[in-house]
Amino acid sequence: MSSENPHFAGIDIGTSAVRVVVGTVDEHGNPEVIGYSKVENTGMRRGVVAHTDEVAVAISQAIADAERLSGIHISTATININGSHVQGLNSKGVIAISAANREITVEDRLRVEEAAAVMQMPANREIIQVFPKAYRLDGQDNIKDPVGMQGVRLEVDTHIVTASTPNIKLLESALEKSSTNYKHRTVSSLASAEAVLSRQQREAGTAVIDIGAGTTNLVVVEDGEVQHVAVIPVGGIHVTNDLAIGLKTDLDIAEKIKVEHSSLDKPTRSTVSVKTEKEHHTFSAQDVHMVVEARIEELFELIDKELKKIGRSRKLPGGIIFTGGTAQIKGIADFAKEKLELPSKVGAITSVGGLADQMQSVSYATPVGLMLLDMLLEGQQAVGHPNNYQGMVENISSLFKKFKKR
Repeated sequence: MSSENPHFAGIDIGTSAVRVVVGTVDEHGNPEVIGYSKVENTGMRRGVVAHTDEVAVAISQAIADAERLSGIHISTATININGSHVQGLNSKGVIAISAANREITVEDRLRVEEAAAVMQMPANREIIQVFPKAYRLDGQDNIKDPVGMQGVRLEVDTHIVTASTPNIKLLESALEKSSTNYKHRTVSSLASAEAVLSRQQREAGTAVIDIGAGTTNLVVVEDGEVQHVAVIPVGGIHVTNDLAIGLKTDLDIAEKIKVEHSSLDKPTRSTVSVKTEKEHHTFSAQDVHMVVEARIEELFELIDKELKKIGRSRKLPGGIIFTGGTAQIKGIADFAKEKLELPSKVGAITSVGGLADQMQSVSYATPVGLMLLDMLLEGQQAVGHPNNYQGMVENISSLFKKFKKR
């Protein structure tokens, strides 16, 4: 691909699969998908690398498949970090303005953000991202950007995302074995938010809940800023395990039941059945419904607990947007409206062209979001392509303008 038509990549290293999305910028400056892939991943447990070699093989195969479809070589990408070891916490930074005219500069803004990131951290944890939420200048609150204002004391409230260093090292080892270089990293829910949220939803206050195979990633965005990040160690695999126990059947049959018949709506028939190579298996529809409902209700209780931590339980005008493979369970949005008492719907990938039918699934929200982030960050740094990159940045209203690889 020529230098006038650069490409960008996102790699979603999930518990059950590795998904890769490759994109470029069309003649109007809009993001467009040109390649994608999905490969089974057997080396992860609840979002954490358990078998490095198996994860490396899955990453290598997924990249090769995406390269074959897109016709380009993927040299670097933006990746996600997953697992319940990922945690978000609030921190404040304070600095004095020493310039003679007391005018706040970009350097002052960076200094106060760095001051917020200076904290006592355990030796086995590190900071992934720092998200400024609001600035305060000489007691004046809720300032979005203080640059150009005048004052003496500048403060910032931030949300800092941290992760376990040993788990990050395991992921980096898998990437190294697969000969994969990454430029930036984030958590799954933040990438999903990039793919599915409108500007109105970012401003009003919305929770994006990405329900994967082994974990559920949650991010709350309000006033255009990240307010809270959490990872809950419950996902689709737990629904499968519950069905295997409740229906007294094999795991592969339970998985087929989950994929084909799991629903949070009241059953309209007495039985459901799945077919394997050898025979048909029939189960009570009511039993399947009860098992699925019990596990998802538990998950929603954990989600509500996270929302209560920041005073947003039942108080998000933008409601809940679901992404991830397990978000495809029938009736999940209506069930969330009842249990979480918030507007709820399954998300849709927006403002991206070239999506194949297979990619309309919300299970691709994370890799598409990672690709968009890769695109935005490189666009901010690019020279020589002013028309394409300017249009691209305008079309991606990103949460990650202050994103840093630390």
